[in-house]
Amino acid sequence: MSELEIPTPHGPARVTLEAPEGAAGLLVLGHGAGGGIEAPDLRAAAAAAGPTVAVARVLQPYRVAGRRGPAPAAQLDEAWAAVLADLTRRFPGVPQVHGGRSSGARVACRGAVVADPAPVGVLALAFPLLAPPRKDGTRGDRTPEIDGVDAAGIPVLAVSGDRDRFGVPSPAAHREVVTVRGDHSLRAQGPIRDAVAPWLEKLLAG
Repeated sequence: MSELEIPTPHGPARVTLEAPEGAAGLLVLGHGAGGGIEAPDLRAAAAAAGPTVAVARVLQPYRVAGRRGPAPAAQLDEAWAAVLADLTRRFPGVPQVHGGRSSGARVACRGAVVADPAPVGVLALAFPLLAPPRKDGTRGDRTPEIDGVDAAGIPVLAVSGDRDRFGVPSPAAHREVVTVRGDHSLRAQGPIRDAVAPWLEKLLAG
């Protein structure tokens, strides 16, 4: 395991990288708002990757700087793109799967449709379909972000807790949905590994 500091337009991102020799795939994971790369679901996803897949867990610049409040979406997206560009240079020609939990899943979905090279899949852990309630009780809808990945023909695995107050994505043409026991924190590591491991193996074997 190694740590990389990757420059972005909004300060350095920190990447924790586990990379086997001659990696057959690269899984890049982003964290939730105010959280970090040690979240249980991110650890489970990393463990599911298997011995031939490199795993990069990305700490966004605002967290590296010690801030808990999330940066604006545009800044998150720009930092994510800079990290992907750096990792692509380090792993030329290696198929990539992009993903994350909650806010990190949103960033991965938005980025997947513009990434070059495009990922072969997106792993959306605890994707928050609904924003927190506004003062008037209404809630913003983030469905277009994950639907855009499906429209681009990129396979998605969405794993959510069956009691997630932010909603659970619906299956779609290129989207598989797995629900596990739990809420938005998604702590059921065993079921997450069981869902992610065969999906990753199938994607990266093709």
